[in-house]
Amino acid sequence: MRFPRSSGILLHPTSLPGPDGVGDLGPAAHRFVDFLARARQSVWQILPLGPTGPDNSPYAASSAFAGNPLLISLERLADQRLVPGPGGRPAGNSVDYDRVRSDKMARLRRAWETFAASPTRLTKLDEFGAENPWLRDYVLFAAIKEAQSGAAWTAWPIELAQRDPVALRRFHEAHRGALGFHGFLQMVFAGQWAALKEHARARHVRLMGDVPIFVAHDSADVWAHPELFRLDERGRPTEVAGVPPDYFSATGQLWGNPLYRWDALAADGHRWWIERFRHLFSQVDLARIDHFRGFVAHWVIPAGEKTAVNGRWEPSPGAALFRAVEAGLAPAGPAVEGGRTPPNEPGLPFVAEDLGTITPDVHALRQELGYPGMRVLHFAFGSDPGNLYLPHMHERNAVVYTGTHDNDTSVGWYAGLDEPTRHRVRHYLGVSGHDIAWDLIRAALMSVADTAILPLQDVLGLGSAARMNVPGTAHGNWTWRHAPDALGEWLADRLGSLTCAFGRELWPERPW
Repeated sequence: MRFPRSSGILLHPTSLPGPDGVGDLGPAAHRFVDFLARARQSVWQILPLGPTGPDNSPYAASSAFAGNPLLISLERLADQRLVPGPGGRPAGNSVDYDRVRSDKMARLRRAWETFAASPTRLTKLDEFGAENPWLRDYVLFAAIKEAQSGAAWTAWPIELAQRDPVALRRFHEAHRGALGFHGFLQMVFAGQWAALKEHARARHVRLMGDVPIFVAHDSADVWAHPELFRLDERGRPTEVAGVPPDYFSATGQLWGNPLYRWDALAADGHRWWIERFRHLFSQVDLARIDHFRGFVAHWVIPAGEKTAVNGRWEPSPGAALFRAVEAGLAPAGPAVEGGRTPPNEPGLPFVAEDLGTITPDVHALRQELGYPGMRVLHFAFGSDPGNLYLPHMHERNAVVYTGTHDNDTSVGWYAGLDEPTRHRVRHYLGVSGHDIAWDLIRAALMSVADTAILPLQDVLGLGSAARMNVPGTAHGNWTWRHAPDALGEWLADRLGSLTCAFGRELWPERPW
């Protein structure tokens, strides 16, 4: 599916400023949408929204359907008189997840107690559960995990780990309050997200989500559907996901996610994937498919390996999966302007993350499906003039990035290059390199690629201290937040001027 010529910014909501230690879906998120509109940006790209685990990675969520409670705005709950306000801590430039989780969850529990005192409100929670069938498994998973002091589900009592109906019924009866609390969190998240999405739509800003191909082993998805994953009789993965050595890591990336039983998914008509994407498109307007090459073939690593070096490629379902999803979503259709896809543009509004070592069959699948691929400028200058990431090699059906959440910032990237490579960058761009982040922004906006996405760190010209993630490391990631006064009108004017100069303005003259 082709997108109109446009541009946007990559920023996860946790990186927003605010009073409660972590960015959320409250006033700062709405102000960011206003900034995007002033800067003539049409897309806000985010990372996955699910509840995060001990390493705080949005790519290792405990549910492919649930929202992260840490993103709930306490300011909005204070407006509803569910919590006292204000009560948060001053905004900082990084997230202390342990402290945030302790403080915020305590206040959210008080909000639940106030909410649950009203029978009318509890009726709304029942209605929300009826509208979201995935919620039952998720709240059971979350409540049992809480009762088991956070233990992974394979360490629970066997009758709960293996979902014995009698044991689950007894737990349900004994823990109604805990189940209600976790359902309440999801209802509040959904309401706040819907309000933010409506605010963005009113300002002609589209939300781009992110779909990790795999799910975490310690998740409601694997616990509720073990038959869809490669597990042993005790529920432990027999083989896990990752990628072989590449640009990011000499030993590959050992993600550790359980691999799918693609035969079991296909036998069920890929219903799990259809419902996953149906839920996704209730939240966002378009989506980046992480590790797209894994839908052609996936790297299989025996459980227990310390690195991703010892693995093998196995085939994945490819086009059959996406055709099943297209057919399954066809009656309702993905949510684009007016609730329909643009004329003569079939398919789903996906962006294929096709980075790394990509084989011809992966390119063939992306082209068959019509999904735009990705071009990252940080990868453009290490070889010859035929490098596909160089702007003169771009194609229209593509999304160009200066860098992604896995890259260093452009300032940090440039500083880390050897002098011959820095010279190639300067020579190609025709610049001095003194404002390298904006030099790359100009190159991205100038590209023929239909869509350009800029990490906010580059728009702000920040160095490596603002990096979001270092692949292959488990600690210290996902913590960066931008300063409360960073998004001035002068910055919006600067970005908006370049956006208009290169024909990427969609608001308001040329709507999506």
